Amino acid sequence: MISLAGRDILHSWGKFVFTGVGLGLLIGATLTMAGVYRGMVDDAKVLLSNSGADIWVVQKDTLGPYAEPSSLRDDVYRAIRGMPGVARAANVTYLTMQVKQGGENASDVRVMVVGFEPGQPGEPGYLVAGRRITRSHYEAVADVRTGFELGERIRIRRQDYTVVGLTRRMVSSGGDPMVFIPLKDAQEAQFLKDNDAIVNERARTAANPGLNRPGVPGLLEAIQASQTTSRSVNAVLVQTQAGLSHEEVAEPIRRWKHLQAYTRAQMEEILVAKLIATSAKQIGMFLAILAVVSAAIVAFIIYTMTLGKIREIAVLKLIGTRSRTIAGMILQQALGLGFIGFVVGKISAALWAPFFPKYVLLEPGDALRGFIAVMIICTIASTLAIRAALKVDPATAIGG
Repeated sequence: MISLAGRDILHSWGKFVFTGVGLGLLIGATLTMAGVYRGMVDDAKVLLSNSGADIWVVQKDTLGPYAEPSSLRDDVYRAIRGMPGVARAANVTYLTMQVKQGGENASDVRVMVVGFEPGQPGEPGYLVAGRRITRSHYEAVADVRTGFELGERIRIRRQDYTVVGLTRRMVSSGGDPMVFIPLKDAQEAQFLKDNDAIVNERARTAANPGLNRPGVPGLLEAIQASQTTSRSVNAVLVQTQAGLSHEEVAEPIRRWKHLQAYTRAQMEEILVAKLIATSAKQIGMFLAILAVVSAAIVAFIIYTMTLGKIREIAVLKLIGTRSRTIAGMILQQALGLGFIGFVVGKISAALWAPFFPKYVLLEPGDALRGFIAVMIICTIASTLAIRAALKVDPATAIGG
């Protein structure tokens, strides 16, 4: 049996293919938006995995350290190490900032600066080039997406750091690449005031008559010393002993240390359900709009192509062709257009995804669901053209 749809497509294949390519670019944008959301979720999960922690201990009544600010004294980890079920505990700081790259004409790179203790949770798990940090100051390990190179000098606040190692896929929940530096340096960069502020604060403290009383010797000197040292961190990363559930270890920390302790599952819930919830809703709205636009485009194209074949459809009716056959021809053309568009869209999304500034994760499951959605949209969109074709009067073939 001759395929009427196939013969019609071959008759005007150029217009049909170019139309499918245009539709494919729109489908590619839709798949990319889904990939952006998947990438955001994957960034959040990668952040948790790269930390090496089972439990995050943060300031009480906060969602820190990623979703909200958190500040702890840096000696808290000693008490946590003595808690039942704790294998290791280490301080860590996180600071998202602009890092200067280069000399006089320095450019800024947005990164998350991580302060960690070597050999403890929070350290980058692996390197792709260079070596690990071995000195206590002024060395850094950077993610390759920062664009930094081995041996390059970068400026973080008032200090210059040498990049001694490179790692990969170490990013914040927002997709910013990470730069790892020693904990003491990170504390200075995040919590210490600049020189002018310290001088002004010392002058204000010295002018306070209550601090110069004979009965409190050394109080003034202690306060001034505290202004030049940082005793704060953002979180304590805890690894639990084997065989214990994370919640078993976290609950006593909450109860007895009056701190907030989140397990990995709870932290993932915070990052996915709270931190990127608004972005997820926005992407969902955009996907819905793209689906409606795609349906409208397919409906318009198929309807226009059908109107251009009114005389041919009338001839088919005149020779006794069944309405079901005519409807099938139009449906096949709509599905063929959707198939071409999906193939072009899938290839386009795969080609331009690596060039996006944030990670785009194109999952096979999303592609399968996208293909089914495209076919359904094309089927629905073809109904307008089918109704128009079925209303054609066979006398039109004779009349004009």
